[in-house]
Amino acid sequence: MIKKNRSRKRFVIQVLKILMIFVFLFFLLYVPVNIKVEKNEFVESSKELQNPKRGFYKIYRFLIDDEKGNYEERIQKAYEKDIDTTLSLIEINLQNYRQDKISEDGLKNIEDLFQTLETVEKQLIVRFLYDWSGENEKYEPDHLETITSHMKQLKPILDKFSNNIFIIQGLFTGHWGEMHGTKYSSAENMRRLAEQLDKVVDPSIYLSVRTPSQWRDITGTEDVLEESLENDPLAKRLGLFNDGMLGSESDCGTYRIQELADGKRVERQEELAFQEELCRMVPNGGEVICDNPYNDFDNAVMDMATMHITYLNDEYDKNVLEKWKRAVVKEEGCFKGMDGLSYVKCRLGYRLFIEDASFEHELFASHMTIKIRMKNAGFAPVYKEPEMRLLLYNSEMDEFQLYEMQGNLCELAGGNELEKFLDVKADINVSRLKKGRYEIYFLLVDPDTNSHILLANEQEKKPFGYFIGAIELQNGIEYLSDFVSCLVK
Repeated sequence: MIKKNRSRKRFVIQVLKILMIFVFLFFLLYVPVNIKVEKNEFVESSKELQNPKRGFYKIYRFLIDDEKGNYEERIQKAYEKDIDTTLSLIEINLQNYRQDKISEDGLKNIEDLFQTLETVEKQLIVRFLYDWSGENEKYEPDHLETITSHMKQLKPILDKFSNNIFIIQGLFTGHWGEMHGTKYSSAENMRRLAEQLDKVVDPSIYLSVRTPSQWRDITGTEDVLEESLENDPLAKRLGLFNDGMLGSESDCGTYRIQELADGKRVERQEELAFQEELCRMVPNGGEVICDNPYNDFDNAVMDMATMHITYLNDEYDKNVLEKWKRAVVKEEGCFKGMDGLSYVKCRLGYRLFIEDASFEHELFASHMTIKIRMKNAGFAPVYKEPEMRLLLYNSEMDEFQLYEMQGNLCELAGGNELEKFLDVKADINVSRLKKGRYEIYFLLVDPDTNSHILLANEQEKKPFGYFIGAIELQNGIEYLSDFVSCLVK
């Protein structure tokens, strides 16, 4: 009996040993137990990037009436030479309807205009107005209700083409639609117009007003901290446009540089500081005017970084733009020696680039973390969070895996915060991958246009994105072979 038990025990032990050998062999042959990493090097580039919703723009003007628009030929001809921008400012003049509602033919022309503009593949900055001559009193409606009725009529059209519209400038009022020289400039009237526009324009589209003081009058707040605007949808989408940019101490009346009743003085620097906070959340842009010391190159760059400028008119003021073109960048880095106009063109809006990447894993671990360190060399943030894609590609099997990445790139405000960085990361379960070599690519996609966002790195974007590095998953035998080879060496 004792002998049988001993024999049975030895048999069980032998079976267990055999099973352990099989498990060990399976582990050596099939289970990835080591990850070899190849990391790419990253260099910041000075090349210009034609990314969506930032950069220089051209202006196109359309007077609406009841005659058939025939926009196809007109727009095709107008855009023939407009090949280096991603934005257009579209001014739509409604002066023919100042006394009444927009006619059905007028609405059809506006719809046809937007339909045709889809073919040029530009994001639109749209300004509805009644005056192009600086004689607003002749053309603006006599009653505020006429303007609000026009806004209501336009809602179906704006909804239909919302994916193509980046910003709507102004409240339809003032000389050239710039909200000055209008009888509707009181805080009460501006609030009524802004609230009506907020109701008819899709929430994905930004609105903007001409001056910081108008922003404060409309929202009823001096505080632009993000948490204070959380419950105010209008304030959260309301940005600025400045068509007197850098034209004088007050930006040609944009800022109220004056003595207040209590003896305090509203300074230019206070308004710049206001914009630095506000325009972390909403876009700012316009045109520079009047050659003067405020738009000398170094002064201009400093203020545009503070204001977080996303877009500028590429035709006005020519004297200022030519002055920038004659300037030479002296700062250290990839832009050194570049002409000033090209430098501004590169830095308008967001300019994201990869500074570094890291691969964190432990031997025999089933997970690894890939981190990508991002910076923003632009004047402004990317205001809508891009879709971040991390792709692992195995060329031998022609297979790829997509992973979600964590991180909020909108936190990179750019401007005066060039040294700020953000790590975005993805967790990879390597135990679910087959052994072999995987190339790793990173890609950003704009949520509105579905366009790829180009990065300011020296390397070119490949079909799968920007090459980050590669990993090779080894099974046990491959790992032991490499280990022995290292010992021999």
